[in-house]
Amino acid sequence: MKHEHDRGGKCSLCRIELDHVGVTAGADTLVEDVSFHIHCGQMTALVGPNGAGKTTLVRAILGQRPHTGRIRHVDEAGHDLPAPRIGYVPQQLPFDREMPLTVCDLLSASLGSRPVWTGVGKAMRRRVHQALEETQAASLIDKRLGALSGGELQRVLLAMALSPLPDLLVLDEPVSGVDQNGLQLFLQTVSALRETHHLAILMVSHDWELVRRYADFVVLVKQKVLKTGAPQEVFSSPEFLNVFRGEIGSALDRDAAAGAIFKP
Repeated sequence: MKHEHDRGGKCSLCRIELDHVGVTAGADTLVEDVSFHIHCGQMTALVGPNGAGKTTLVRAILGQRPHTGRIRHVDEAGHDLPAPRIGYVPQQLPFDREMPLTVCDLLSASLGSRPVWTGVGKAMRRRVHQALEETQAASLIDKRLGALSGGELQRVLLAMALSPLPDLLVLDEPVSGVDQNGLQLFLQTVSALRETHHLAILMVSHDWELVRRYADFVVLVKQKVLKTGAPQEVFSSPEFLNVFRGEIGSALDRDAAAGAIFKP
């Protein structure tokens, strides 16, 4: 059974259900008894301290880590669907910045099977241009990768992740090290795509202000799920304040600090 997006409507995938998911490495338990849903048309943020198991969970969802429990992909009626198409935007892309590779070269290699060194045909260039237009990056098509700013590179990687259009878009600390202007443009683009294509989006982030502004649902993890809900509900919870005690401050400062996360 194949399910595709109507680019102007909703996808047939309704949600991804993690049901008592656990991952081990030898005798070590990396995550345990994790259950939550990722819904289409929403951005779900995964937050937690370093070493909490966020990357492990993402790899389990991507099919890169064996796990116990179930990860189901279901439609609105609750019927199981085949594994969804997943687009992934990493925190950073390691590459030789002196390499004479253009944005067009990179996306052509991603979209087609023809080696880049044979040249990019007109039809493929049109496909690349269309993909970059989705992320407001069409003007970068001939720019060398090494000359891109952090924000420009992330929009190019987002264009790659969206070609072909996925059911689930995973953003793994996607704006770490990106300047404020680049951050705003990237997240505004993602938000517009979420509404236009009814994408399910999972974002891993340590940026609480970013999560507050853009996420619909937050999952706080530290090996297990400690709290779920809307950003304000999670950020003002005792579980969140206890986990980030050192970052937020002393007990006398915690209420004020939690309130500051939700400044107008």
